[in-house]
Amino acid sequence: MGDLYVSAVPATPLGGLPGRPRRASRALLVTTRAPAGGVPRESPGVSRHRLKDDPAEHRGTAAAPEEHYRLNERPSQRVERPRAAPAAAAPARGSEFRLAGQALGIFAVLALSFLLELTVLGNLRHDRDQTLLAALFRYELAQNPAFPTAPVGPLDQASKPWAAGTPVALLEIPRLGVREVVVEGTSSGTLMSGPGHRRDTPFPGQVGTSVIAGRRATYGAPFRSIGQLRAGDRVTVTTGQGRSSFVVLGVRHAGDPVPPALASGHGRLTLATTDGPTWSPTGVLRVDAQLVSAAQPRPAQLPSAVVPAADALLAGDSSALLGVMGWVVLLVVVAVAIVWVRFRAGWWQAWVIGLPVLVALGLTASDEVAALLPNLL
Repeated sequence: MGDLYVSAVPATPLGGLPGRPRRASRALLVTTRAPAGGVPRESPGVSRHRLKDDPAEHRGTAAAPEEHYRLNERPSQRVERPRAAPAAAAPARGSEFRLAGQALGIFAVLALSFLLELTVLGNLRHDRDQTLLAALFRYELAQNPAFPTAPVGPLDQASKPWAAGTPVALLEIPRLGVREVVVEGTSSGTLMSGPGHRRDTPFPGQVGTSVIAGRRATYGAPFRSIGQLRAGDRVTVTTGQGRSSFVVLGVRHAGDPVPPALASGHGRLTLATTDGPTWSPTGVLRVDAQLVSAAQPRPAQLPSAVVPAADALLAGDSSALLGVMGWVVLLVVVAVAIVWVRFRAGWWQAWVIGLPVLVALGLTASDEVAALLPNLL
């Protein structure tokens, strides 16, 4: 048998009881045949349900009031989905990120200024100082020998130690192409201008062992290659007493045997710089050279007790700490001002105003900071 189709169609008004008005009602139409044109599409006001064929039913049609017969009809229920709770507002972190970025930017500018001072600008400063020192030393050597002005001992004409940075000798190493004016003293600040003579040792060319220290990586790095010297290489030093010649004995690292003691009336020269990695030295590298020209007389020497602690090899200059603290305070004030301008006017205005000031202060303070580092660096 075919399928049964149920349609809800308007029915004819039903007769009411006397005294009651008639009312229209919808009826359900059940049939075994689909209307012409196939199963009709649902339209407003009309609903159809497909029923399974029941053999016990008779073919035909039947109409019944809708209020008494409802097939497969369920009351519609509105299902409301629970609304998601509004997400908690994320804390505003924009200000913290901007502040952190500003602080990192300021730190980067200062760090770059420091590295620039140690390398490029430090080399330029070294070359400038060497030019001025060479002119001054030539002038002192050219004076009347009866009235020498070039130093020949640790004390000046007033019997006071020579000021740190006074030119005392001219060092030449032909194999390395080194030609440097040697200054008095070996503190970190002094060695920024060139190699320094240790105060408690004789001048080069005099009887005894003279020590000259120099930087290996910064401020011109005049002693960067002395580790390449070999036995037999020549070294020449010119002082107020004349020109002295030396022959290299060898390169000595920490723990190596010390050369034998000098015989009476002989002289020796020791060049000293850092040993190990360039930026993290592990000790002192020394080059010993024997005096092969006539030894010059030596005046009274300064005792080691009066030599400043900053003149020791690989020592920093703690006297620069006070100056560094002053520069730090000034840099903090400038950094706060830049951050304030950044939030008040914008990042472009802040950097246009603050960058030149930061660079100038960073370069100026770098000398004080560098003085705290090992003097042979």
